[in-house]
Amino acid sequence: MATSDTTPGTPRLLRSINDRSALELLLEHGPLTRTRIGALTGLSKPTASQLVDRLLTADLVVPAGTAAGGPGPSAQLYAVNPAAGYAGGVDVTHTRVTAAVADLAGQVVGEFEVPVVGRSAAGSVERVRDALHGAAEAAGVAPEAVRHVVIGVPGAPHPETGQLGFARDLPGWHGGNLARLRELLGVRVEVENDVNLAAIAEQHHGQARGADDFVVLWLGNGIGLAIVQDGRFVRGASGGAGEIGYMPVALDPDDPVLRAGAKPVKNTFQNLAGRPAVLQLAREHGIRVTDHAEAVRRAVEVGDTAMLTTLARRTARGLAPVLAVLDPSLVVLSGGTLRAGGDLLKDLIAHELHAVAVPRPTLAVSTVEGNPVLAGAIHGALRAVREDLFSRGA
Repeated sequence: MATSDTTPGTPRLLRSINDRSALELLLEHGPLTRTRIGALTGLSKPTASQLVDRLLTADLVVPAGTAAGGPGPSAQLYAVNPAAGYAGGVDVTHTRVTAAVADLAGQVVGEFEVPVVGRSAAGSVERVRDALHGAAEAAGVAPEAVRHVVIGVPGAPHPETGQLGFARDLPGWHGGNLARLRELLGVRVEVENDVNLAAIAEQHHGQARGADDFVVLWLGNGIGLAIVQDGRFVRGASGGAGEIGYMPVALDPDDPVLRAGAKPVKNTFQNLAGRPAVLQLAREHGIRVTDHAEAVRRAVEVGDTAMLTTLARRTARGLAPVLAVLDPSLVVLSGGTLRAGGDLLKDLIAHELHAVAVPRPTLAVSTVEGNPVLAGAIHGALRAVREDLFSRGA
């Protein structure tokens, strides 16, 4: 009876496992010699040498200089071939679509941004294509070289259907554009919640490295929460877990929105701490700008603790129910508003939390450089590209 190539113990399967282990080691450690690859994989020198030859033939590794310093001739170093495959990440907001392309080694080699003008639903999918093609051109590669794309959106893809919900700021996206995107881009496409992607970036590049139970609170144009428990995202039955912008918040009696003559406000978290609310609060304190992050940054620079305390109190009262239900050990503060507030706003939030919440999680401001959503999208797309290439191996 014929034996399948995937039967445990068959030479082909064992070679594939060894090849994948070697490629992952090269990504982790950087260029290695054949001898060092053998030592790290536990393979004999002849077997490790054959492995490297297979990966060279498959164009998955390339020579990368020589190792100097030892006695005798310098040994050849090998590295993952960065041009063996490319991944794309896209961050879609109500004002712009930003795309980036990374090579197989994880280096971002091209980025491009397409502005969103007006509120029309027309052209939403085409803007993603244009941004991704612009990023590929900036990287000097053909668009078809990008093997997998992850798109971050301020909405919640349904776990079963993939249809997008809670995307009120994205005309034309509610209900999903996935089929059209795949047809137009001609590659594998995933659509993911933007705050979940920011959480992925925190896991691999930021404050949540090594953490299996944490949340990311995002305050920006909108408000969202990523929930990670036992290393997995909590999504909910419809994908809407974490859409806390819609959640009613119990206001502090001294909050400015309750003063006599104030315009009535529906006390959802979004209406109290989203972009319009932050700009209104800044105007009340003499800070007149059009960007919410800049408003908070100005308040920090001039030491306007009154404005920041009001914002911290609203944030704490929105976060308190989350802590009561989930009891996370770590809360990462992200999004333009919270990143702009830095440690000063974080400490004010922690102080206000003590008055309204029993749990005492660690609060940490995001340290992911650049765009956390784009960083998470690139990481997710790279993981898929590597899984495909490394599973096939040589």
